[in-house]
Amino acid sequence: MHKYTLTSILIISFLIGSSGVCWSADFQKGVDAANRGDFATAIKEWTPLARQGDVVAQFNLGLTYHEGQAVPQDYKTAMKWYSLAAQQGNADAYFNMGVMYYNGQGVSVDDLRAHMWFDLSAAAGNEGAAINRDLIAETMTPSQVAQAKKLVQECLARNYKGC
Repeated sequence: MHKYTLTSILIISFLIGSSGVCWSADFQKGVDAANRGDFATAIKEWTPLARQGDVVAQFNLGLTYHEGQAVPQDYKTAMKWYSLAAQQGNADAYFNMGVMYYNGQGVSVDDLRAHMWFDLSAAAGNEGAAINRDLIAETMTPSQVAQAKKLVQECLARNYKGC
């Protein structure tokens, strides 16, 4: 995997994640601010919504901290928000968690978990995740791939909590 490919996909994920129907005026204010490059305002608008469980606000905050937009880059905080979004079924969060496990961003490098998150995102229709999963699988033993698939089943059984 090339870093420029992952960065491009992260940007596309942000655009997809923020282009859907907006549930509140505050969310839309955050989207408008982010589109202007005013990520400080976007964070201010999205944080209360994310704390209330808004899955897209959670994902967008994860991306903002992941990329260091208006805040210092903070992979642990990014992972926290992605994890909350993942628990609600956000496939873009699955993808970005795969990126973080693959690159060791805020977590130890873990190809099994990267494979697991890419596999979950691929199952939700993300073609880029399927490509990344398959690239990682090429570096793994058959036993490791089987173990990663077992992690997927365990994660699904726990509704994405503690994955």
